[in-house]
Amino acid sequence: MDLLNEQVTHKSFGKGNVVSYDGDYVEVRFSLGVKKFVFPDVFGTHLRLLDSKAAKRVEEVMKRVEKERKQEEAELEQRRAVEEEERQRMLEREKLLKNHKVSPASQVAFWCDEDEQNTVFSDWRVFTGLKKSGVNEGSPNRLVRLHQNSCCLITAREADVPEKERRVVGLFMVGESFVGKLCDDGYIPAHSEYRLRLSDEESKQLLFWNYYKNERYPNNMTWNSGRHRYFDNVWLAQILRDIVALKEGTAEHELAESFLDHFCAMNLLQKTELPAPNGTLLCGESA
Repeated sequence: MDLLNEQVTHKSFGKGNVVSYDGDYVEVRFSLGVKKFVFPDVFGTHLRLLDSKAAKRVEEVMKRVEKERKQEEAELEQRRAVEEEERQRMLEREKLLKNHKVSPASQVAFWCDEDEQNTVFSDWRVFTGLKKSGVNEGSPNRLVRLHQNSCCLITAREADVPEKERRVVGLFMVGESFVGKLCDDGYIPAHSEYRLRLSDEESKQLLFWNYYKNERYPNNMTWNSGRHRYFDNVWLAQILRDIVALKEGTAEHELAESFLDHFCAMNLLQKTELPAPNGTLLCGESA
């Protein structure tokens, strides 16, 4: 838009001519000197173009600018609302962390097929699955027992082998700020440090049912339906202790030891007082 030499009138300074315009500011020479104004705001308050065509063009600019400003304000308000929501979530998370009491079974074991294992160990997060019934059918499961002291145990069983041969293939502590009660998307992120994937040979030596026992049906080795089940804190510590032994002489031995120490500290356990594994597989088979 070319406003040079356009005649204007100002409420206080009278008539003048536009001597400069750069899209953001307009300068007008009046009888008392040159004045600089913000464009196009000044035309909605103090300045008026005498030429009707020029005035119409400026009016269109003013409408466009006003629309853009309202859009920016709406986006800013939306960002503020999101930030406030996140602030409230952080406050709630801090409250939950501060008041958390360790549950004796706040670990979780997942059954993952080979394709999902690759995703879990590349993205270092696991999906809780979807609810299959009820009013919230189709929404992600929310594992409310999981907290900063929780570990996700990844297990696997090939279709052509019996359930007793289910293996531990990896595990990780949940993310440092994770709270299961507040997990809306169903994804459990891994801790930035405490995460391990076992080799095939290591995994074959770490059978799930050496540690796990269903207290209601202590002789049964059945997973049935569902992709996860809660897991006793002591059992998980036993698994970590055995992983430390498996990792001896490898590059991950120090991490495994640190992992065990951290887990025991978070779950108020003494690693020197852990009992020997006593899962269903070690007590006799009936599956």
